[in-house]
Amino acid sequence: MSEPIVLLDIADRIATVTLNDPERRNPITGNEMISALLDTFAKVQADPQVSVMILTGAGTAFCAGGDIKEMNDPDGIFRKEPLAAAESYVNGVQRLPQALYNMDIPTIAAVNGPAVGAGCDLTMMCDMRIASEKAKFGEVFLNLGIIPGDAGSWFMLRRLGHQRAADLTFSGRMVEAKEALEIGMVLDVVPHENLMERARERASVIAAKPPRAVRVAKRLMRNAERMDLPDFLNSAAAYQALMHQTEDHHEAVSAFMEKRKPSFTGR
Repeated sequence: MSEPIVLLDIADRIATVTLNDPERRNPITGNEMISALLDTFAKVQADPQVSVMILTGAGTAFCAGGDIKEMNDPDGIFRKEPLAAAESYVNGVQRLPQALYNMDIPTIAAVNGPAVGAGCDLTMMCDMRIASEKAKFGEVFLNLGIIPGDAGSWFMLRRLGHQRAADLTFSGRMVEAKEALEIGMVLDVVPHENLMERARERASVIAAKPPRAVRVAKRLMRNAERMDLPDFLNSAAAYQALMHQTEDHHEAVSAFMEKRKPSFTGR
């Protein structure tokens, strides 16, 4: 029996999700990757024992994006009439950015190798990115005469700013790990063998925080992207009032006053 196309491991409040089609470099089309990722993200989101998620790829690539061979398939999405093709995007790959954007836990992409096209966009959908020295990023859609149909442009503009996003989108060039760090595309670049250790280190810091407060802080950041200041302040005040009443807040204050390590319960 073959392994699942997406692997999920949960330990110490950290969920590690692995794209697991390494022989094909973990594409998200031409297989069951999209539906498997959506199912996995839903499980992680619904699990109160999870505070942070790491997303990575099996084998030598993070994600090859779309399967180019599928572009020649007469029955594939690229050969459908326009309305049917648009519907395929809405009901398919576009559900990934919705799922990741709506997650109430922080997400970290541990980029173990090339992240190309939709694979590059998948990293941009995460809150943070840590790269192996073997990682590469490519917003290569224009090279194939298409555009990012998966919300990649929306995320890239917000992560990198207009000028950087324009450069990567219009050039279609590959970005090595070192440059990715220089332009703020990733938080850190580490030796390949240390990638998951570093990702778990960062995840562990988050996992040690009060679980409910982590989720509410993520919601607040999401609100900040779409609200004007007066509405955002109202939202922040309401969330803060709720946090005042949590057991974890009271424990955090007590631990600080007593100079001891807090013990959070998620209540």
